[in-house]
Amino acid sequence: MEYYKYFLQKEIKMLISTISIAEYCTGGSIDELPLKNLAILPFNLNHSIKTGEIAKIVFTKKGKLKLNERNIIPNDSKLFSQADIEQSIIYYLSSDTESIKIYNLLKDESQPLHFNFIDLNIPPNEFFGYLDL
Repeated sequence: MEYYKYFLQKEIKMLISTISIAEYCTGGSIDELPLKNLAILPFNLNHSIKTGEIAKIVFTKKGKLKLNERNIIPNDSKLFSQADIEQSIIYYLSSDTESIKIYNLLKDESQPLHFNFIDLNIPPNEFFGYLDL
């Protein structure tokens, strides 16, 4: 919620993927999402092509990931491809600390990604370097 407020204050456009909405709706209701302040990002053909490139690296190198009893979730690759393709996206926020391992693997494999991963467990003042007074 802190990042949500921070981005609203700074007038940073926030998007939510149709993939994330689908994941959320497996345990929650779409009515619980603050959609009036979020632009909905559909999963398109250009995202599909990039997903193939990302997933190939992830599946080839998955032994390096050391994920905590978790299968590689194809949705991580899909969401990363959307964030990478959409030039307006500069931050990718997630509370899924395991997905940062996939992000770091891609960076280590010289797969340049055009966004920064933000772990929602780190307060915005720590990430952005401002005093929270």
